[in-house]
Amino acid sequence: MRVLVVEDEVKMARAVRRGLEAEGYAVEVVANGDDAVFWATEQHFDAIILDVMLPGMDGYAVCRELRSASVWTPVLML
Repeated sequence: MRVLVVEDEVKMARAVRRGLEAEGYAVEVVANGDDAVFWATEQHFDAIILDVMLPGMDGYAVCRELRSASVWTPVLML
């Protein structure tokens, strides 16, 4: 199962990645909304863990952009 983690705080991103990988998930981490939209539209993920407060495009805008691009991957917003 592939998970995209969108988190700008390095320590938090590292902790989430470590926990998910320990459970057997393949994890990609990006730190801003623009990268999240790019990765989520170019690659297939089974889930997206999305921080609400991101630099530039916030999590709500990322989610709207993904849905308008017909990316229906489940999103867990933090």
